[in-house]
Amino acid sequence: MAAFTLLGPPVLSVPQAAAAGCAGAPHDFNGDGIRDSVIADPEATVSGNERAGQIHVVYGGGKGTFALSQDSPNVSDSAETDDRFGFSSAVYDANLDGCSDIAVGIPFEDINAADGPVKDAGLVHLIYGSPTGIAPAGVATIGFRQGADGRLGGTYDAEDWVGHAVAAGTSATGIPFLVIGVPGADSGKGVDTGMFHHVYGTGYNVAHVSQDSAGVWEDPEPHDRFGASIAATDRHFVVGAPGESIATTSQNVGFAGAVNVFRPSINTDGVPDPLFGMGQGRSGSGDTTAQAGDQYGTSLAMAPYRPAGSTANNDSLLAVGVPGEDLAATVDAGAVHTYDIRADGTLQHLKWIDQNHPDVEGAAEAGDFFGQRLAAANTSPSATGTAATMRLAVAAPGEESTEEYPEEGGVHVLPLLGEPGAGDGWIAPGDGIPAVRAPRMLAGMGLGSSPTSLYVGVPYGPAENRAVHAFPWNTPNGGAPTQSWRPGEGGIPAGSAAFGAYLS
Repeated sequence: MAAFTLLGPPVLSVPQAAAAGCAGAPHDFNGDGIRDSVIADPEATVSGNERAGQIHVVYGGGKGTFALSQDSPNVSDSAETDDRFGFSSAVYDANLDGCSDIAVGIPFEDINAADGPVKDAGLVHLIYGSPTGIAPAGVATIGFRQGADGRLGGTYDAEDWVGHAVAAGTSATGIPFLVIGVPGADSGKGVDTGMFHHVYGTGYNVAHVSQDSAGVWEDPEPHDRFGASIAATDRHFVVGAPGESIATTSQNVGFAGAVNVFRPSINTDGVPDPLFGMGQGRSGSGDTTAQAGDQYGTSLAMAPYRPAGSTANNDSLLAVGVPGEDLAATVDAGAVHTYDIRADGTLQHLKWIDQNHPDVEGAAEAGDFFGQRLAAANTSPSATGTAATMRLAVAAPGEESTEEYPEEGGVHVLPLLGEPGAGDGWIAPGDGIPAVRAPRMLAGMGLGSSPTSLYVGVPYGPAENRAVHAFPWNTPNGGAPTQSWRPGEGGIPAGSAAFGAYLS
């Protein structure tokens, strides 16, 4: 089975000052000032190892591609069956040298301990960018794993799934941070209660946070899976617990779901500052009743927001997916809540969105799972946010327009401010997404964003359909992509298993 051999904590030997040739632009691995793209195929076969996983780095400006895996030069460890390298990823400037770096989640990595392999303990690789590109020669990658001999400390246990979700940023005070979800962690309160590690600064200090930590809302319970989803801006980050049980007046409702909101700054308790937690009962409109299987917090998306009268993006707009939401008798139709996390730490609920919302394209159907994946963007970050500039994409991977093509999927593109049905659009295979319609394509299971583009992955279905497409954020119904990437084209190696399942 896949395994990471314990060799002791690696020595940090990376530059801390800005490197010559690194422009400091966001999401830029080679320092040329042009945004690069990340396309993950976590089920890819690498060196004959099935589902080892790899990431395709596409350099902006037509400067080529790079297939990144655990078999890549200058990347420690090796590709092994069922690792699923690229199951999650986060891009940020970890060492403040002006070139972006990538933290890659490998939650199904086994660890070779003295008494045998620890299955699916999980690992996160931090791989550096440089003026010569990602994973430069002579610069060691960093592995974040649990255990007394790992950077995250504690113990490593089977099915902890370290790196199931990751998110990153640079705080308002200039400190880089990485949040690593461990939703399978057990505790004295039961199995899969979950936790996360907050890695901060260029020295990679670590704070450990569970729902037992000071100021964190709710108590840990079995199967909460706290840390299963994470999203971040530079001002805030949010951690989902989609298995959270919510107590009502008559019962404890399982897998209703919850989220917790934090500032990245470390407080006097030694953890990132908790602001508040919530389930659907705090939503303020729409369906505020916790129901079994809603899984509120399965997906999260955030974008920095400058409200009127502010001189900076001090707020964060948050979208929370509830893909298991039933709408009356329509089972698992799905829904999304949107919120404004304000600079003073308070919250304003904005909208409840489902496919039956007035003027929103389409209609809610059983098994749509609207909200299974989300992406958000501020398309004009230097200006006051408006409905035209604050945008949200919501995947409905179970969507089908006819019985002939079950679960072909599709994506709603909506304003993140104002009425969801004002200026929204719908794209799907054969209707904007250039693909031959087929069953179980799950279009939109991969979503990514930049200020200029929405990235939509079609990871499944017929091999010729598997691709990633970039759309303008103001795409109308059936609008065409501006660019597409496919296996076997443009320097990307041929062959795929789930090309575009995860994007950034």
